Amino acid sequence: MKKIVILGASGSIGRQTLDVVRQHPTLLQCVGISVGRNIAWLRELLHRQSFELVCVQYEDDAVALRNEFPNQPFLVGDEGLIRLSTLPSIDTVVNALVGFSGLAPTLAAIHAHKEIALANKETLVVAGSWIMRAAKEHKVNIVPIDSEHSAIFQCLQGNRREDVRKLIITASGGSFRDKTIDELSNVTVDQALAHPNWSMGPKITIDSATLVNKAFEVIEAHWLFDLPYDQIEAVIHPQSIIHSMVEYVDGSILAQLGSPDMRLPIQYALLYPNRFEIEHHAHLDFKRISELRFAEIKPLRYPLFYRILTEAKSGGNRTTVINAANEVAIDAFLKNKIRFTQIDEIITHTLDNVPTGPLTGLEDTIACDRASREIANQKIGG
Repeated sequence: MKKIVILGASGSIGRQTLDVVRQHPTLLQCVGISVGRNIAWLRELLHRQSFELVCVQYEDDAVALRNEFPNQPFLVGDEGLIRLSTLPSIDTVVNALVGFSGLAPTLAAIHAHKEIALANKETLVVAGSWIMRAAKEHKVNIVPIDSEHSAIFQCLQGNRREDVRKLIITASGGSFRDKTIDELSNVTVDQALAHPNWSMGPKITIDSATLVNKAFEVIEAHWLFDLPYDQIEAVIHPQSIIHSMVEYVDGSILAQLGSPDMRLPIQYALLYPNRFEIEHHAHLDFKRISELRFAEIKPLRYPLFYRILTEAKSGGNRTTVINAANEVAIDAFLKNKIRFTQIDEIITHTLDNVPTGPLTGLEDTIACDRASREIANQKIGG
């Protein structure tokens, strides 16, 4: 029996993780969860089951919930996330938080020698160097949940890392893959949230439309699999059937294929190397697949993708700055404060106004994140 906690349980990944746990009652037990603002969903869940600990974002919500569920212990805020991530009774932390908020709980879990099932790619985007160093020092496995990185992880099984020529990460192209840059100026929030293939949360859906998400996945792959950036390629694959590929030095390419169902990488991360049937999973029928298409990520169409990777190669605080500006810009877009095309402008402005510098640990990274958000917000306010 593997005991887990889920950070971000009410989001898309969190809910599907709970579904995976439900399907394997003799193998998995969820003993704790965190929930941000979706208290109505949490109430419904707590009427069906209880947990060793539940963490919510705000004290007011905790007070109301304690009155309603007097036998259920509740934690609050960032300190609650740390306690949840370091519970003595657990084996694995499923980090499905969105954005920078996932960093500190990941580090705490590593120091507590908990395995990390990682869906929060921002942890490695903002602090990949010292997070991976901490994981190595504490002998902690970080297992990917993102479909692309799970695909790579699966394709690497049984092969020598030194035989890898390159990783090939696929991208659907997002909500606006068929629009020109000129057509993007007046797109709406609803249009941006209508992803053609996947059902995801709002931030990652917008990130898919800008291809920031794909640049972040290249960065995550760089740290997870310890390969230089020139051995990681991303290509447009509109059907989202091949999730990623690994090319070996002899020219062989191994690919992981499947229908867009996040329960597959979640289950594999929690139960690998074993595989089990997944309820109501839509298996691929190759007789119905007419073609698999691929295309280059064109620099003129997706300039932000290439700018991010250029900055990532320079190291230091660059990707921390990018992530902070991106989170601020997406929040502003979702609130209709800026146009879709201004996301790029805000990230570029923030990069140009935050000096380059090293990051050695959590305090440095938090300070850089805070300073970057201030500059991005000033740009929006201006």
